[in-house]
Amino acid sequence: MNPTAEAWDARVDHWTGRLPERGRRWLAWLRDPSRRWIRIPAAILLIVGGFLSILPVLGLWMLPLGLALLSEDWPALKIPLEQTARFIERLWRKAFPG
Repeated sequence: MNPTAEAWDARVDHWTGRLPERGRRWLAWLRDPSRRWIRIPAAILLIVGGFLSILPVLGLWMLPLGLALLSEDWPALKIPLEQTARFIERLWRKAFPG
């Protein structure tokens, strides 16, 4: 496996570990390989909802969440997602040093 894709998996695991117990259990259930039939439609709905961010409740937060969820079944997404996360971290450190 690509080291960048592995770094993405580690990032997802890190952020999953920061969720409350109920959220961790739900996400672990959803990430189980046998839940693919639920995960893919949920990811697509989140991505579409991200594009409809002008509506109440729907927002841009849904787009990266949908892409992250879709990366469980489409590993080619892990590399650009990790690269984007690293880019955002660099920008954040530049904007808010220390």
